[in-house]
Amino acid sequence: MVEAVANIGVVGLAVMGSNLARNLASREGNTVAVFNRSHEKTDTLLSEHPEAGFVGTTTYDEFAASLAKPRTAIIMVQAGRGTDAVIDELTKVFEPGDIIVDGGNALFTDTIRREKAVRETGINFVGAGISGGEEGALKGPSIMPGGSAEAWQTLGPILRSIAAIAEGEPCVTHVGTDGAGHFVKMIHNGIEYADMQLIAEAYDLIRRGTGKSPVEISEIFTEWNRGELESYLIEITAEVLKQVDAKTGRPLVDVILDQAGSKGTGVWTVQNALDLGVPVSGIAEAVFARALSSKPEQRAAASALPGPSSTVAVDDPDAFIEDVRQALYASKIIAYSQGFDAIVAGAEKYGWDIKKGDIAKIWRGGCIIRARFLNRITDAYAENPGLVALVTAPFFTDVVSKAQDSWRRVVAGAAYAGIPTPAFSSSLAYYDGLRADRLPASLVQGQRDFFGAHTYKRIDSDGTFHTLWSGDRTEIESEGSSH
Repeated sequence: MVEAVANIGVVGLAVMGSNLARNLASREGNTVAVFNRSHEKTDTLLSEHPEAGFVGTTTYDEFAASLAKPRTAIIMVQAGRGTDAVIDELTKVFEPGDIIVDGGNALFTDTIRREKAVRETGINFVGAGISGGEEGALKGPSIMPGGSAEAWQTLGPILRSIAAIAEGEPCVTHVGTDGAGHFVKMIHNGIEYADMQLIAEAYDLIRRGTGKSPVEISEIFTEWNRGELESYLIEITAEVLKQVDAKTGRPLVDVILDQAGSKGTGVWTVQNALDLGVPVSGIAEAVFARALSSKPEQRAAASALPGPSSTVAVDDPDAFIEDVRQALYASKIIAYSQGFDAIVAGAEKYGWDIKKGDIAKIWRGGCIIRARFLNRITDAYAENPGLVALVTAPFFTDVVSKAQDSWRRVVAGAAYAGIPTPAFSSSLAYYDGLRADRLPASLVQGQRDFFGAHTYKRIDSDGTFHTLWSGDRTEIESEGSSH
């Protein structure tokens, strides 16, 4: 019989799982049991990393027996049926009070379902978003766990031991109950989509507008990364742009096929934002931009459509580059503002007590969207916990106020030149829509009442109204409500 010596276990030893297991094993106080359906991966991990002191197991019974109570296991397998299969096996060998953690990119509604089902056995189930990719899993990720307060008491010290550290604080917090952790991770990934698209648009504009080479633009991004735009994504963009393809001698970015893939979390963000009634237009346009890039037949058929030459007329390259930088900064703020709007709406719908400032804190290190101004988000919510929109916080209002002339020049210039900037453009349109004192939605409501008797409200009276459009146009008050 295997002796119960491990305080934490990992199921699933592909790259993310094995790196997370190594991270856990490297922290004082942790002994890690490991299990994989394919025993070869377990054997490989043990042989390549004897220093980790892993407890290797070959069956779920052995795995459970190797864990001290309350048993705690982190599942790192592909989301979907694979996760459900592992949960089923673990619930057979675990006992009430034990903890099962799903560390994959699960859809948060699946986590809600799983937590409810597992809770009936007396076992705790935690959905934990883990960001940072392979390097983060090994060296310190940002971790977003949901689940019960009881589970957090055991799990918290373990996760704090492996999380990234930002300004002396571990990048992990108890997000909320059941699916809260995976919901916040989903929004993180949606913001990531927007951020990447905005950076790509900035690169494209600079290249078309100034004729600079990718290596020269890499130097621009390196300089930007020393200032207020400092972030992981800006940093790696500079690295990507300076790479030269060994086979052709050309910039690597020029030989990479311009068709971007996705793993679904950005799509989930947009779908759920629609359900919540939250506009996340910057994120949505980033998702759609990837979809459009992956339609080669349509793009080939449309390549002869009339339009401008896709070249920006630039008289002062330095001034233009600064305009693009300002537009990028303003648009990034909108992406984060929309993302936090979705977090607020999700928390309200599902009954989660999510502390927005704490989320910004744990995104400062380890995760893909880590950036300098995340501290400003934490400050904004500390000063005003009921902030109705992040962009209305004084710091961000000041940034956008200073950037908006540049932002408008960039968007207008791109449109005139025929250069697609869907994330820049939609972010500006959202900003203008948000600040408008009156929107044409009044006409939309009139149209809806005309064809469907959907009713409307008035600015000068309480109640709900409907117009007899085909008759004498007399307004009558209705008991119905607007749809």
